[in-house]
Amino acid sequence: IGREVMQNPRVLVVNQPTWGVDAGAAASVRQSLLDLARQGAGVIVISQDLDELLELSDRFCALNEGRLSPPVPTDGLTLDRIG
Repeated sequence: IGREVMQNPRVLVVNQPTWGVDAGAAASVRQSLLDLARQGAGVIVISQDLDELLELSDRFCALNEGRLSPPVPTDGLTLDRIG
């Protein structure tokens, strides 16, 4: 991910960005994605780690049985509410 972030993309799609890395590297990846979004890039994160998605996202969509839910703001969204 580091190489892609250094190119300052307008849009970045990442799948399981912290899977298989240690806690320190995962924190660095998350911070890089947040920094990129704060600079105005669109960052789309695909992950099964709901805690990570809530930390990284300002909007959340779920894919269930091939259907994509409408986006909802993550402000105040909890794991219990997601189901």
